[in-house]
Amino acid sequence: MVSDGEGNKKDKEKDRKKRQHVSIIARPLAGKRLCKKTLKLVRRAAQNKQLRRGVKEVVKAVRRGQKGLCVIAGDISPIDVITHLPILCEESDIPYIYVPSKEDLGGAAAQKRPACCMLVLLNPVKGKLEDEEKQGFMEDYTDVSKEVKSLASTIY
Repeated sequence: MVSDGEGNKKDKEKDRKKRQHVSIIARPLAGKRLCKKTLKLVRRAAQNKQLRRGVKEVVKAVRRGQKGLCVIAGDISPIDVITHLPILCEESDIPYIYVPSKEDLGGAAAQKRPACCMLVLLNPVKGKLEDEEKQGFMEDYTDVSKEVKSLASTIY
């Protein structure tokens, strides 16, 4: 049986290894707490069908004027695949954040493959949400987007 100290050391080592592969241009990079909140928001958006997955879908949605939060994996190689996304998001006034691991991002979106980027939409693609569900989602969304905007303002 693993004691709390050993488990905690393993978690820290795992987190350090994830952050080791993050690209140098991945700014603003979510800290451990913000990363958990962001992945929780992605998980909730996937359940509610409020998610665009992959570079092509995200770019298309942003160009069509859909609003939301862009979540980008920081360990993408080659980085050229996603370098245009932050510029596109800034032009459209869409907040964006980098998370350390593409595997974690894909897992949060309920898919087996790693994901390089996602756009968490404000409204579902089809249908409507119940009031309780929408209120809970919007609370999480505003909390995360507020932290992302404050983090982005301190970097630039």
